[in-house]
Amino acid sequence: MQKDQPIPDTHRFSETERTAIYRNILCRRDVRGQFLPDPIPDDMLARILTAAHFAPSVGFMQPWSFVVVKDPEVKRRAHEAFSLANEEAAEMFEGERRQIYRSLRLEGILDAPINLCITCDRDRAGPVVIGRTHDHRMDLYSVVCAVQNLWLAARSEGLGVGWVSIFRPEDIKRVLSLPEDIVPVAYLCIGRVSHFHDKPELETAGWRPRLPLEQLIHMNGWGQPPAADDPLVEAIQACQSKADQSDLPL
Repeated sequence: MQKDQPIPDTHRFSETERTAIYRNILCRRDVRGQFLPDPIPDDMLARILTAAHFAPSVGFMQPWSFVVVKDPEVKRRAHEAFSLANEEAAEMFEGERRQIYRSLRLEGILDAPINLCITCDRDRAGPVVIGRTHDHRMDLYSVVCAVQNLWLAARSEGLGVGWVSIFRPEDIKRVLSLPEDIVPVAYLCIGRVSHFHDKPELETAGWRPRLPLEQLIHMNGWGQPPAADDPLVEAIQACQSKADQSDLPL
């Protein structure tokens, strides 16, 4: 092969495959109030759990476990724990912000056919873990990767996922009988939905806009934005414009 010829990109996915992946990412939503009662087939649930289990993890410690909740009574107790924390959270905002907060639907615990708690066992690989020697949060970050894997796999199956984070950790541990050393990372509501919103609900509600990506880029160190004529800026603006309109491929 001559030196001036480009190296074949043999590892790149096909155009169709790449479009599907980006579409999945752009169409993913945090679902709260659109859940349908239809049960999730076991083979479908198995697929999304497998996708979660194939997430990257520091030191290959695979610190996650999955508590699958179908029992209405357990869901009821989880909803009570949410309601308590949600009322506390509302009081942390003031004025119009509090009113908007109270108007938001922030969970689908009782509606979703499946609730799923993804946990972290911080001792699973022993006290010294490759890659966690200097940042002990890496196992928790690994579990979040599993959450994202499951979320995207679920979206590809037509399932909605909602992450309920408004809990006192000790309350959800009690509801699910988690051992003292097991950390609840994500409590998810999963099910078929009536529809997916075009945009994130908090964006539509005016809670917070999506930030321009080009304003979040630092070059070679914090506080050093790319030059105005840097072609990366134009490319990022073009991609974000397409993404905002769900215009595929990026």
